[in-house]
Amino acid sequence: MRVLVAGATGVVGHPLVGALRERGHQVSALVRDESRAPDADRIVVADALDRETLLSGVRDARPEVVVHQLSALRLLREDPPEAFARTARLRTEGTANLIEAARAAGARRLVAQSIAFAAVPAGAPVLDEDAPLYVDAPDPGWAATVRAVAALERLVLDTGRDLAGVALRYGTLYGPGTAYARDGGTGQRVLAGKLPLPEGGAGVTSFLHVEDAVGAAVAAVESTSTGAFHVTDDEPARAARWLPHYARTLGAPPPRTIPATLAPRLLGWFMAHQLTAARGAANDRARAALGWKPTHPSWRDGLGHGPRVAPDGEGTR
Repeated sequence: MRVLVAGATGVVGHPLVGALRERGHQVSALVRDESRAPDADRIVVADALDRETLLSGVRDARPEVVVHQLSALRLLREDPPEAFARTARLRTEGTANLIEAARAAGARRLVAQSIAFAAVPAGAPVLDEDAPLYVDAPDPGWAATVRAVAALERLVLDTGRDLAGVALRYGTLYGPGTAYARDGGTGQRVLAGKLPLPEGGAGVTSFLHVEDAVGAAVAAVESTSTGAFHVTDDEPARAARWLPHYARTLGAPPPRTIPATLAPRLLGWFMAHQLTAARGAANDRARAALGWKPTHPSWRDGLGHGPRVAPDGEGTR
């Protein structure tokens, strides 16, 4: 098939281009900076927030399937507020532009990245895709992120019969190019002993290796299934389990324990939420509908291993 990957310089988008080509697809890589483009059959230079340029570039590529891997999280180290603000625009305005461009080009399928850790922290420790999203979170930044995610999913899943939509809700990414690589933001924080464990460590995280995110995107491109799917490993883990293991793997000091009530002030709201209250995500639907399963079924086998090789897409928000 002819596939266009938007966000082809990112931590998932870059290897996805190669994986799709290995499967025999003709791949167009949509990038803002041609000098950083991956090896693709066609390079499309356009900003997803520039509607007219995007329409023209996608129309010329004539994709049958469009894959949305757009984010601005590579800006996290330089300017976190701008990284999250631009990513929110890409999830809303950028998604709307991409859908319009896909339709104009005659595409029949749209696969978009979402996140699996945006649910309201209520109920069971591990939730399925029916759990409500945390759009009214007490932290304004996280609430804005989740509202943008909800908007993206509405746009993608309400495209109608002419453009079948899939939202892949990735778990917390680890592996090359992510915040959890040794020289990623979280890795460096743990190595410096600056990520303590709130008492109890009850927050549940569902991790996902970058390679498995790529594999799920390939499966979604080739599938006929639609809907939102959690794409996570098989072992949701409480912070009390994964954070000490991660520190040991990195050769870092054991995380010190702090009172849970101090966590938001010492760690920031989102990290405190992840370590104390977040819920994990069940991957049963992705396995059944997409015929996908993780090749890294447990974070134990890879979290904290390997160098960081790509700067794009760092972070999980």
